Amino acid sequence: MNNNKKVSELPPTVVDVLVVGNGPVGATIAALLGRYGVKTLVLDKTHEVALMPRAIALDNEALRILQLAGLSEDAFEKIAIPEVRMHSPVLGQFGRANTAGCIDGHPKLVTFYQPDLEHAMRSQVSRLKSVTSLGGFELKNLVEEADCVIATVRDQNDHTHSVRAQYVVGADGASSRVRALIDQEFEGQTYAEDWLIVDAKNRHKSAIDHIEFICDPRRPTPHMPAPGGRERWEFMLQPGESREELESPESIARLIAPWINPQELEIERKAVYRFHARCCNKFSRGRIFLAGDAAHITPPFVGQGLVAGLRDGANLAWKLAWVVRGHAAPSVLDTYDVERRPHAQAMINLAKLMGRLVMPRNKIAAFFIHGLMRTLALTPATRRYFEQLDIKPKNIFKHGLFLQHRRGDKLVRGSLFPQAWVRNMQKQVKLSDDALGDNLTLVGFGVDPLSLLTTAQVVSWEKMGGHFLEIRTRGQRSDGSCDFIEDLNHDILPLAAKGTLVVVRPDRIIMHHAPGAEAGSIVRDCMGLLASADAPADSDSITINEPPRLRA
Repeated sequence: MNNNKKVSELPPTVVDVLVVGNGPVGATIAALLGRYGVKTLVLDKTHEVALMPRAIALDNEALRILQLAGLSEDAFEKIAIPEVRMHSPVLGQFGRANTAGCIDGHPKLVTFYQPDLEHAMRSQVSRLKSVTSLGGFELKNLVEEADCVIATVRDQNDHTHSVRAQYVVGADGASSRVRALIDQEFEGQTYAEDWLIVDAKNRHKSAIDHIEFICDPRRPTPHMPAPGGRERWEFMLQPGESREELESPESIARLIAPWINPQELEIERKAVYRFHARCCNKFSRGRIFLAGDAAHITPPFVGQGLVAGLRDGANLAWKLAWVVRGHAAPSVLDTYDVERRPHAQAMINLAKLMGRLVMPRNKIAAFFIHGLMRTLALTPATRRYFEQLDIKPKNIFKHGLFLQHRRGDKLVRGSLFPQAWVRNMQKQVKLSDDALGDNLTLVGFGVDPLSLLTTAQVVSWEKMGGHFLEIRTRGQRSDGSCDFIEDLNHDILPLAAKGTLVVVRPDRIIMHHAPGAEAGSIVRDCMGLLASADAPADSDSITINEPPRLRA
């Protein structure tokens, strides 16, 4: 085991899962697999964390996934963003998004410095005995056999090595070698734009405290603060402008002059990036899976690029672990594509739509679009649609590894189980995900799940990686024998009747829920899902189309 540093160490020849790519998505998948006890190898072409400007925003769901992977709240520095403003040079501020407050125990929106996150995740991975992380290895070929995948990798001395893995995950970025080897190149329509990204340093006292979009059709410019006294600007290149021209110190000083005196400007880094909107037609083939930018690339207008990759990791890692450990049939892995691809595509569609709304290319379009958005903000319903982020697609699956939702239930099967502050039996106050742990958990609302099951049913549940937990209101105690927590602020218990049992997957998705009287059926239903999770017939091929038009 190491932290991607030992040049001379050879990769193990046999592992459960090979992860190709040690960026934030690959490292998070490795951390999750390690927490589940899966023998994992992570390989990357480079040894060190790249310092170029890349992702900068995370939402509450992403922070919850990082929590799930073992990162503490202070593992890396973040700035909570209270709002996102949209400015027109003609109309002034014409729109905003309210990002203040928390959801599920985490801020709605933060900015961060990606190298800090990657160092923190690599440090977390280095503590996991079942994970080996090595740099200096490049994937050359993959051969899938009946019971494994044989990966051929080359080290920096041009020596080749073979690794036998039950499963392979390609988290190797937009130019993914894994994606090319399984013939899942990006399909469908796309667009490409070049943007100059500039990070300035020593802005501790001068940086803004929010995110703003300067929606000038002559030069659209997102602008935001970042931890460590940083501030970022993104300038869209105009037709005919070259990268070299815009990256010159004189050009950067001119572009940032409205905010910083050129004599005070200290550039930490600069780079020109091309923003794409693309998605694979399938996120897997056989025993090989794609995650993060290897599977989909999201424009940055809604800050969901890295977030989508982290969602991939949370969804896939526990399913791989359950299959490898014999808790579930290999067919459950088919639900990764069924669950994740539609939502990833929906986020890409939203990013493209927001790009068109806030960054029109000509003055006439800008005047009408921004004027319309300003007018829509005058009515409560349409204002909420934008301001309270109702426009953001909900992370609720239509099909997948769960019992179908029943209309009218507050707890939606196929959606995230809420997180809240709780107190455990040792009087420790913590977030409820930490109490759920790394298991498939049968949660009792005001009832001990063990009291409703036979001994045989309890044994069967535990054999498929199951755990038990009881939630009661603050100040109550349990007479049961399973783990117990108090819902301190009464955030979870009102969502279902007393006596309800809820099955929460390790990725915090609700698999099933029913009254306690149906405890035996719940166990049988979930065992059936894990034994043969057949994907719906209509989910084998999902056509990726242009985003739907905005509906008020």
